[in-house]
Order: sequence, then structure tokens, then C-alpha cells
Amino acid sequence: MADTAVLHEYIEKLKAENAAWVEDFKDARGEVTITVPRESITEICTFLKLQQGFDMLADLCGGDRGPEEDPRFEVNYHLFGTKHHHRLRLKVLLSEDEPNVETVSNIWKTANWHERETYDLVGVIFDNHPDLRRILLPSDFDGHALRKDYPLRGYEPYSLS
Repeated sequence: MADTAVLHEYIEKLKAENAAWVEDFKDARGEVTITVPRESITEICTFLKLQQGFDMLADLCGGDRGPEEDPRFEVNYHLFGTKHHHRLRLKVLLSEDEPNVETVSNIWKTANWHERETYDLVGVIFDNHPDLRRILLPSDFDGHALRKDYPLRGYEPYSLS
């Protein structure tokens, strides 16, 4: 695990490149999470990959903070540098009315499947994704199973007869 002082240097580098890129940050348990504006996600990811060595998108996941929350959704990007072994998390917050964010699949190919899973289960729309369709649930499934307003017991839309 990297010293958080080293991780804070990445926050300063982002601010130096564009002060608007860092909306907030949290430092917890040796990990740093930077909340960034959704409009800048591709520029931020490109900068971190090409200029700061975060050459691997280890994970991308979405979450529903709850229907009473605004913004309701979040997308977390878990970045890793295979040379310097640092980890950094980016967070984008999205409203229920506009749950869209630009794809990063053109920056890291692995984002393709992660974004499809997040779309399928949470309902976040990744603009300009090359093949945004369900990946786990049937294509005619109604809703997004990991949303907090989805029925707790679910429902069975298919008859077994």
C-alpha cells in the first residue's frame, strides 16, 4: 500500500493541470478517492494514464446511493500503475435525471465489460460506448437489479411452463 502522501501528490498534479478536475477527495484506510466532474472524465483518465503512469483500469463499478439521494448514482474507477504500484480511485456522481457519463473504453479496453455490467445492473449510461447492451441479465429484463428501489425479492418475468 502506498504512503498516502504520495497519493496526495496526484491530487496536486490534477489540480495543477486543471483546478476544476478535483471537486473533492477522501483519504481513508490508506486509499485516496478523488471526486471528479463527469464532463471531464476522459481528459482526467487520459492524463492519469499517459502522464502519471496509471496504465491499468483494475475495476470500474457503479452504485446506487438511494432514490432519496441527490446525486443518486456514482461510478468508481479503480486505477493502478503497474510500474509505480500506486492505486487511485476516481468517483463520478450522477443524477437520476441524467445518469450519463462518457465511456473510458477507448482509454482502457477492459472498461468495455465493466461499463456494460454497470449499465446492466445499475442503469448508468456510458455515452459513446462501442456496444452498450446487457451483459449479465436477459436483454428483455425490465429494470436494473442493483438499484435500491428494485423489489427486494425481485420478480420472475418468465413462466416456467
